[in-house]
Amino acid sequence: FQRQETEAILYQSRALISSILNSSTDGIAAIQAVREKRTGNIVNFYCLVINPVMANFFDKEAGDLIGKLVIKLFLSKFDQTLFADFVEVVETGKTLEKDIYLDEKQEWYHLIVVKLGDGLAITARDISERKTLELELKKLASIDGLTGIPNRRTFDQTLQEQWQICQRGKQPLALILCDIDFFKQYNDYYGHQAGDDCLKKVAQILNKLITRPMDLVARYGGEEFGIILGNTDTQKAIALIKSIQQEIGLAAIPHEESPINSSISLSFGLVSDIPTPGQSVEDFLKSADQALYLAKQKGKNGYFLISTVGK
Repeated sequence: FQRQETEAILYQSRALISSILNSSTDGIAAIQAVREKRTGNIVNFYCLVINPVMANFFDKEAGDLIGKLVIKLFLSKFDQTLFADFVEVVETGKTLEKDIYLDEKQEWYHLIVVKLGDGLAITARDISERKTLELELKKLASIDGLTGIPNRRTFDQTLQEQWQICQRGKQPLALILCDIDFFKQYNDYYGHQAGDDCLKKVAQILNKLITRPMDLVARYGGEEFGIILGNTDTQKAIALIKSIQQEIGLAAIPHEESPINSSISLSFGLVSDIPTPGQSVEDFLKSADQALYLAKQKGKNGYFLISTVGK
């Protein structure tokens, strides 16, 4: 009788846990560490428990993930720093709380990760509405009054943040500095009001082409703009520059005083590489500034690449 009673309690407990997992609007999973036998280091995690909401992140059914190695799925859907984060939680017992963005779904989630035995319990809550509001309020407090895009202070803060993120995750960081060619002549010929309107139009074009939440276009100073692209390699940054050039060309803002073009053109300085502890964000910024200078020395209306960080 006592055994039957114990089995009934266990059955009810499992049913309750299953009900909570399946009815929760949060994503929930428990994963177990996989250790390398010789060193004892964690090399992967496999799934013990996962609910439908969490499984949906990976476009899978929950039953297809239980018992499977899952860290590659987490890294491909979230970000490359998560594996190190997960290992740290297991080894130290310190809880991790982190906001992450899913590119494919264009949604924000708040992760809470706690140690569970030799593994982790993970909860992911959709915070898209709140995060979107937070980002909008942050933008309003830090925009340039003329162009309506982020100001230099925001640029400096974001560059420092992305530098640290990319250094930790061993991800490439791209920085573009650009300015309007022969803008002094434009102002002298058309007047300062027209010059302000020109800056606004260029800012709008740049802002339209920067679509990921972690990226930033800002007014760097005068007729200069800065573009920060996290987890972006050189080829992607160059592709963006070409898109900007195309859009600026289509805008066809007249510039009668330009000796190289009948309409507004831009010059671009680009630096893109993986930040390392031996380098500084100040050096990175100086490299982009030098690249812009060389682009203008080359004849303007083009780009110049300097890649020194991480080498």
